Amino acid sequence: MRPPSAMVLSDVDPREAVPKKTGLPELDRVLGGGLVPGSVTLLAGEPGVGKSTLLLQALRSRADMGSPVLLVAAEESAQQVRLRAERLGPLPDGLLVLSGTDVMAVVEAVSETGADLVVVDSIQAVSLPDVAGPPGSLAQVRACSEVLVALAQAHRAAVVLVGHVTKQGTLAGPRSLEHLVDTVLTVEGDRHHALRMVRAVKHRFGPTGELGLFEMGEGGLAEVSDPYRMLLGDRRPEATGSAVLPTVEGERAIVVELQALVSHANGGNPRRTVRGLEPGRIGLLLAVIEQRCAVRLARSDVYCSVAGGMRVSEPAADMPMAMALVSATTGVPVPPNLFAFGEVGLAGEVRQVPHALRRLTEAHRLGFRQAVVPSSTPACSPGLELFRVDSVADAVNLVARVQTRTGHGLRLAGA
Repeated sequence: MRPPSAMVLSDVDPREAVPKKTGLPELDRVLGGGLVPGSVTLLAGEPGVGKSTLLLQALRSRADMGSPVLLVAAEESAQQVRLRAERLGPLPDGLLVLSGTDVMAVVEAVSETGADLVVVDSIQAVSLPDVAGPPGSLAQVRACSEVLVALAQAHRAAVVLVGHVTKQGTLAGPRSLEHLVDTVLTVEGDRHHALRMVRAVKHRFGPTGELGLFEMGEGGLAEVSDPYRMLLGDRRPEATGSAVLPTVEGERAIVVELQALVSHANGGNPRRTVRGLEPGRIGLLLAVIEQRCAVRLARSDVYCSVAGGMRVSEPAADMPMAMALVSATTGVPVPPNLFAFGEVGLAGEVRQVPHALRRLTEAHRLGFRQAVVPSSTPACSPGLELFRVDSVADAVNLVARVQTRTGHGLRLAGA
């Protein structure tokens, strides 16, 4: 085959990289509009988190649009796939299924059917007969991926590979697969919560960082366009150890509740349990609070979490988490209509974080009327009272004054 020749960049047709919608707006949000023809996407997540259900719903939506789509069921029989698909609704005629593990059979099926969306579930289960090693091995995964990448480019079909991850959150099998594909999506969620989060950690056709929210139910995954009910619907505003954070994921702001519980440690080594937050940042925050705010936590068990199953990794959670920890220590709640954001440095200073206006607007829309923010935060809409602070100690003392207005008193340990 003749190798491709160089061409003038301005002669390249950008319309060939225009994404096609999957029919699931939350998934399209993460993908920047949809799946690009000829691209290869890896969808990774723990077993049972909902990867197959999500992709089956996307296949059904594309088939309803009139496009032939193909599901390669390498881990299930065709009968099992049909039973699962029927629980989601009527079966469209354009939804095709191929049960088997031979990748060359996938190539033949795409050539015969002209499917423009192909889902391989999963890449660790398919193999090539002439490649040594069992399915899931380095040689098999790499060889199968190269064949499927060539298939996507030759037929201008969008190919989605399902990949399982280990309990540590890493892709089961060789990580080299992530470098072969155009897009890497992750599906996250606690099996004890209904919330499922889809993120793009690599995307050659658009920005990463967008978040798609779904709710797992009996009828599959339902899109969550406004997560307020799920994340704050059961909140107890007067509870101690609770603070509200407007976090930003991609282009959207999501208001979440941060919770803290502090109790006396019975043993010699106090426990530090963190869920939904970065454990390293919580450790640093505890040290800053003890040194800069005179709140004694070294001999206490500390539990920190994000309510509702969300995961927050941005530094903006530092200040509201500090307020929740002090509230849990003193037994005095943070005002119910107050929220906060800001990064806390080792000197106790509060630093600005991106997208301040977006955070303020979203929290105000949901009914919050007071905010503790870094001193350089710009003004927002009328009706939202901003308390600008320079340090985490100022934030805690300011909340004490706000509490005094409502009949409560907040006193720092050692103050």
